[in-house]
Formats: sequence, C-alpha cells, structure tokens
Amino acid sequence: KMKKAISFGMINEKGLSVMDKFKLAKELGFDGIEINSIPGMDLDELIKAKEATGLGISEVIDSLHWKDHLSSPSEEMRARGVQALKDSLEIAKKVGSSTVLLVPGVVNKNVSYDDCYSRSHAEIKKCLPDAERLGVKITIENVWNGFLLSPLEMARYVDEFQSPWVGVHFDVGNIINFGFADQWIKILNKRILKL
Repeated sequence: KMKKAISFGMINEKGLSVMDKFKLAKELGFDGIEINSIPGMDLDELIKAKEATGLGISEVIDSLHWKDHLSSPSEEMRARGVQALKDSLEIAKKVGSSTVLLVPGVVNKNVSYDDCYSRSHAEIKKCLPDAERLGVKITIENVWNGFLLSPLEMARYVDEFQSPWVGVHFDVGNIINFGFADQWIKILNKRILKL
C-alpha cells in the first residue's frame, strides 16, 4: 500500500502547536509527515505528536544540502555537508524514519558537471557506514540543480554506490522540465524508495 505524507512546513496555520499540526494532517487523511533536519528542533515534541496521532515520519530532509552542498569546490563546505547528512541520518533514526532525502550536489558556473558527479559521489560514500549502522537509507532527489538530468544517468549514479543504503526519492512534479515521469519510473524501477 502506498502511503501519503505531507511536509511539516506546508502546515503553516498560525497558532498551531506541533501536536495540532500532526492532528490536522491525520484528520485530512495523511499517513505521515515529512520533516526537515533543522538544527535545534525539538525531536521529543515531534516523537510525542507522532505517537499520539499514529502518523509516521515519512522522511527527513537534509536541510543543509543546498547551503553546504556535497559538490562544492570548498573542502570545508563539503565537510559541513557530510556532517549535515550524518546528522540527518541520526535524526531519522531517532524519529523512526527509514530515509533521508538528499540533493546530492549543484551544477553551476563554479561547479562543473563532472566535478559535481565525482565530488558528491565521494562525499556520500563517507556516510554509507552511518546509514548502514542506523538502518536509514539515503534517497537522492531529482530536483532543479542542473544534475542527473536523465533517468539512465541517475540509475548509473545510484548503482555505482553498490550499496542497498542509497536509492531515489523520485519527485514526479520536478521531472516535468526534463522528461516524462512514466519513463523515469520504468527505468529507475526498484531504485525508487520514495515518491
């Protein structure tokens, strides 16, 4: 059975507590909540709301992947990005989520496509022992970052990790500029862990 979740940040009704937001999501028919790994967030409050409502935490988004991206020319920035991913994996384990959503890198005037590929791959590999230890998978999202622009390339990128701890978070809406969702889904197949 496919389960439907909503991003915690989309429930922005003023004055609602964390518990109220979880209750509202439940009332509206959602099965889970997607959260960001914001440093300093009250995880105990999220867990309490999760347990009270029966909603799951569908995934944790690495909230620093755009700021401290893993394809940066800066070693320091990449190191911060690796730590943010490791922290997100720890948060996912604590709140009972099976995955962390990751934008693996960004291609721009300062980061070439091939550098984005090799740097991001190398940095994610550093986190695989943590993912395995915690039992939390890293899901690579297709997003407007100028990278992984075809399903064949995304499949290759994931397969080159040779690890069951890396898969795909396939965003059906994000694919509109790059192709046809049904073709991507057919090619990515079992690599897709979340939609």
